[in-house]
Amino acid sequence: MTKLLFRTIPLLLAALFLFAGTADAASKAKIDRRVTKAIANFKDDIGGANDVLARSVGVLVFPSVKKAGIGIGGEYGEGALLVGGKTAGYYSTAAASIGFQLGAQARTQILCFLEQSALDKFRASDGWEIGVDGSVAVVTLGAGGTIDTTSLNQPIVAFIFNNKGLMYNLSLEGSKISKIHR
Repeated sequence: MTKLLFRTIPLLLAALFLFAGTADAASKAKIDRRVTKAIANFKDDIGGANDVLARSVGVLVFPSVKKAGIGIGGEYGEGALLVGGKTAGYYSTAAASIGFQLGAQARTQILCFLEQSALDKFRASDGWEIGVDGSVAVVTLGAGGTIDTTSLNQPIVAFIFNNKGLMYNLSLEGSKISKIHR
């Protein structure tokens, strides 16, 4: 067991550094392309997505949030805020964690602002932390693979998914979202 552990740790550290290297700052055009693709995937893969997007006064899209960790972990992603279907700003999300963790993953996060006051508060902030500056309800799928609309009674709702579909039992608490200049 110890031999396996000593062989695995260097490989995981190498993967972590390679994985972290992909978090380089993207250009506006690259972020916009990724956001457009993430929204298209959301609409195609999740029943009821069009209705949620139509109800939203703003949509914050992080097409790829990369997370990696060996005991201590971190995650990072860049995206854009869409208001009226147009890019209204570019943002990053970051979080750190300590505890039993091993591995890496990438996921898409979409935050839908369903109330203007929540969007205004977010846009006026200088570094917005989920759970501190605003509460975000993570939405799960209901029967039939559609959005559980009973979760849509919060000012901000989030959808977290990967290439396998909507992810369950994830929390965004402690994630810090900051405006970036591109």
